[in-house]
Amino acid sequence: MTHPRRRTAAEAIAAKDPRGRIRVVTDPDPSGPATALRTADPSWSCVGPDATHHVVFQDDVLIADNFFPYAEKVAAAVPGEAVAFYEGWEGRNSGVVRLGALTGAQWAYAIDEHVPSLALMLPAEAARGYRRFAAEHGGGWPYDVVIQRYLKALDIPVRIAVPSTVDHDDVPSIAGNSTHGWRRATFFTDRAPLFAEPDRTCPEFSVVPFYQYGESKCAVRQAEGWECLDTDRYLRRAGLLDRCEAGLAAADLPALPGTVCRQVWLTAFATGAVVAGLTDRDPEPAAARAVFEALGPGGLCEEYTGAELVPMIPLVRDLALTAFAAGRAAHRATADAPRPAPVPGVVVTGGDPAFAAQLARLLTDAGRPAVHAERLDPAAPAVPGAPDAVIHLGSPHDTGYPLADLLADAEKLGARRLVHASSAAVYRGGAAEDRTEDSVTEPPKDAEARLWWDAEQQCRAWGRQSGTPVQIVRFAEPVGPHAPLGGVLADWMLRAWTRRPMPLTEGRRHQIVDYRDMAGALAALLARPAGPEVCNVASAGYDETALAELVTETARRTPWEQAPAPAAHTPLMSTDLITAETGWRPSASVRNGARAQAQWLACDTHDDLVGLWA
Repeated sequence: MTHPRRRTAAEAIAAKDPRGRIRVVTDPDPSGPATALRTADPSWSCVGPDATHHVVFQDDVLIADNFFPYAEKVAAAVPGEAVAFYEGWEGRNSGVVRLGALTGAQWAYAIDEHVPSLALMLPAEAARGYRRFAAEHGGGWPYDVVIQRYLKALDIPVRIAVPSTVDHDDVPSIAGNSTHGWRRATFFTDRAPLFAEPDRTCPEFSVVPFYQYGESKCAVRQAEGWECLDTDRYLRRAGLLDRCEAGLAAADLPALPGTVCRQVWLTAFATGAVVAGLTDRDPEPAAARAVFEALGPGGLCEEYTGAELVPMIPLVRDLALTAFAAGRAAHRATADAPRPAPVPGVVVTGGDPAFAAQLARLLTDAGRPAVHAERLDPAAPAVPGAPDAVIHLGSPHDTGYPLADLLADAEKLGARRLVHASSAAVYRGGAAEDRTEDSVTEPPKDAEARLWWDAEQQCRAWGRQSGTPVQIVRFAEPVGPHAPLGGVLADWMLRAWTRRPMPLTEGRRHQIVDYRDMAGALAALLARPAGPEVCNVASAGYDETALAELVTETARRTPWEQAPAPAAHTPLMSTDLITAETGWRPSASVRNGARAQAQWLACDTHDDLVGLWA
């Protein structure tokens, strides 16, 4: 697939197949907005009538010697799977390739993320069905997200070659991806293996450390899907953070920014710990050097130019190899040490189940062991004895677990405290100045605000009747994975991903709360006897333009346009009271949380499509 301006380069790639099977397909509307999605349709549709598999290359690839006989063997060995012959050093799946290389695997299954589509092979029938799916579900989403959702709907797994047998040729992106910086494979071989029969074994990792956007993360498989969390948080859960920090403090650090040293160390240390839990064998030295040489450019390619990254590569590699060895040693030293699970005393209910489960884990991280339960069950309680607290994520539109039922169940369980997570929407339609907790003393006139107010009043009345302390926490618009989609930021992110302009209204101000700050504020309240009946919680405030810029920085660059003011808008809240009462202050990186939300919207919100095309 190519653009007419690069047809010559595409024809040179096509000429590499000795049997002449590659067809060059050009953008059907080359003057239209830059997107690979438009050319993907004809590229996947031109399947030969007798083909068993179909491969689509983008026009900026380098292909290993012996690739085509190798691809034929792979197609015959795994006929029902998608095969990615390339994975870049800048994504979550770079961590998958790194783990595969360090454990000696030839393949590894991709985790949830946009599918690496620079050189992708599908079964022929799946290739033929792509056009219809894209027409019905594409909706302007990026091509690699659409192909991911398509394969998820078909329940076709994606296996990634380790090493890659196709690399990215560093030429300017016509599809608008040059803002992502220098892009190459995590691990590349310039000669595809000559084997009589490929190894079909393909590991599926449950913990994947990766380095992206300058941040060290771990993708961890949970019951509700993948959780991408900061690596230091993962290491704390694994009981390894103290050893990691001690190793970093003792290391001879290279001449790199301190933040880079720390994030590289965290990633490589966690990688070592994961690898030690998978195998006792030492990694092949050349493979270890190669995958850690790709670590720095992958994590920093949007912040530094290629020329700036080149001298950093050996410094990052050597630091990462040291941290990798320290992580392996730490895992081996602690593998047999008993680690009793904390006894939960907090139950989180209500809201989106995935968001509630995530919040319960974050509360546990903050020292308030918690579990998630979709309903309180007095016959089979989620925690032993009466819960110290029930945290209910309120939603006036949620009929799955009516608030009256929740309150009755909490009373039967003997809950010692109820924390009702309400919303800043209770202030909708009020004055523009920052609102304090006592700003609303009577039922609001705005219909949405009234629903939140009524739920708060219901909880207060129950508390007076039952004698149970009740606290109301009014949160600003939540931001992070699994956050509700009704807020302005989520709406604008969805518009950005699907190439629709954001409607800005002059004069509005916005307030958001990072999902980790939500947990921190709740933990701070629970650490003290029940205090103020109502508290406001927010992480940061933005004017209209600043919030739009946050979207373009963390999701996708997109235009915006002026729009008329909505009938009512939520004003900003003062958070002085919770700080005075508990000392809590927002501490999470809101930009980090917004990017996590944007990535979740693009890569993890497609499970509703599963089965539609099977």
